[in-house]
Amino acid sequence: MKEKIRVLVAKPGLDGHDRGAKVIATAFRDAGFEVIYTGLHQTPEMIVEAAVQEDVDVVSLSVLSGAHMTLFARILDLLRERGASDMLVIGGGIIPEEDAVKLREMGVAEIFGPGTPTTSPIQFIRDWFAKRQPA
Repeated sequence: MKEKIRVLVAKPGLDGHDRGAKVIATAFRDAGFEVIYTGLHQTPEMIVEAAVQEDVDVVSLSVLSGAHMTLFARILDLLRERGASDMLVIGGGIIPEEDAVKLREMGVAEIFGPGTPTTSPIQFIRDWFAKRQPA
């Protein structure tokens, strides 16, 4: 069993607002996760490359730009191409509920909107990880 859950926190696209990503990265770290933060203005290719190289369990995406449908779809496609579709992909940001439904159908496990307590994605990840561990 792995010692720590490894989480990549990424800001895809041209969105320049990273306060939320930094808050969740800190919350993940404080919860005992190993966190890799990619910084601003990451392309889907850069995010997937980092996720594969770092062998993360979770890819956590923060999007406020409105480009979530395009960016998430590309990241999911690239993860599949790289044989990494077993990574948990979650997202946060300004994402309308109707888009969140579509993103879940595409393979994003969960979307956490504005005002979500940091404990919610932490518990979601822990629950997902616990289900994947052998008994």
